[in-house]
Amino acid sequence: MGLKSQVEIYSLESIKGGMAEFYTPQSSNETMLVQVPSGTVDDLFVHHFQTDQLFVVRGSFVLVVLQNRRYQYIPLSENYPAVVRIPPGVPHGAINLCHEPCVMVNAVLRHGPVCDRDYRPLKRPFDYDMAMARSLMNSSFHSVAAT
Repeated sequence: MGLKSQVEIYSLESIKGGMAEFYTPQSSNETMLVQVPSGTVDDLFVHHFQTDQLFVVRGSFVLVVLQNRRYQYIPLSENYPAVVRIPPGVPHGAINLCHEPCVMVNAVLRHGPVCDRDYRPLKRPFDYDMAMARSLMNSSFHSVAAT
């Protein structure tokens, strides 16, 4: 079975039990808690042997993905539980223009050993569309939009 090469976005199913809400667990080899500080405009980076599965638990940010020589801007928020699955070889970065940090869980799937090049910044082929990112951050995140 080959790995998918496109980013996937899907809503999480949940079950309510009393006042608590339980979300579908994500299978993973490793789980990381990630914080994207306020004011972040991150460089692109790429993973060679891992799939990221990102789920925002506090705050919001815009995930920037480079595919087919275009940036895709994906707003993610604690208000709309969704997972973004980023397969190996897809350059991605983060923009957080909010006044608060964003905290997310990354349920990592490993497809080989950790590569020392995984967290080295890549040169952006062209500038981010900051007006687009700002617009998405200011929106109410009624849906997970992509452009």
